Amino acid sequence: MRLIFHGPPGVGKGTQAGRISLEENINHISSGDLLRVAVDAKTEIGLKAKKYIENGLLVPDELIVNIVADKINSAECEKGFILDGFPRNLSQARVLDSTLEKAGKKIDRVFSFTASEEVIITRISGRRICKSCGAHYHEIFSSPLKENTCDKCGSELFQRKDDYPETIKVRLKVYKEQTETLIDYYNKKGILVEINCNGDKKEIQENILAGLQSMSEGKRDME
Repeated sequence: MRLIFHGPPGVGKGTQAGRISLEENINHISSGDLLRVAVDAKTEIGLKAKKYIENGLLVPDELIVNIVADKINSAECEKGFILDGFPRNLSQARVLDSTLEKAGKKIDRVFSFTASEEVIITRISGRRICKSCGAHYHEIFSSPLKENTCDKCGSELFQRKDDYPETIKVRLKVYKEQTETLIDYYNKKGILVEINCNGDKKEIQENILAGLQSMSEGKRDME
């Protein structure tokens, strides 16, 4: 099972990808996480990507395509994967299709996540991270017991630059300009499922599982 979770930043696709990967026992690949590891490790790719990430801009294709391609071709993705945050434009999508085709594989389903701009800004701008242990919090949904202080180690919390409201608006603008064309691309392939993410996490997960169930039923009908 090879899936893509597609949608704007802050829509909740990463949370759902984590849940579904456990449910279906397949690898969750977050392009954002792969890049952040590279940034923290100060690799050549990481240093180049950092200036784009901090300004809410998409990382250029040449920096992200190779790192994702290596991951999906690894042994840990043999049973399948969920791509979260990749591809982000038609160029990346075509490279992905070509990479999989060479291995006799293809994307089975693309889940397109949507939510209002107000919901997205609230979700992202409220995120806080511990400076010491990296624990994650949210001012509204999972606030620490003591304001701006980590429950686990007592260190100060901080807000990432790309989580500032003004940066979020740039990220959403870039998404609309460069990424929404993928909806039409995958819709024409007949593998797109739209998921409304304005509701709660349980409702969203149920809709995804229903989409997976319809995919399984479709495969049985073809056999």
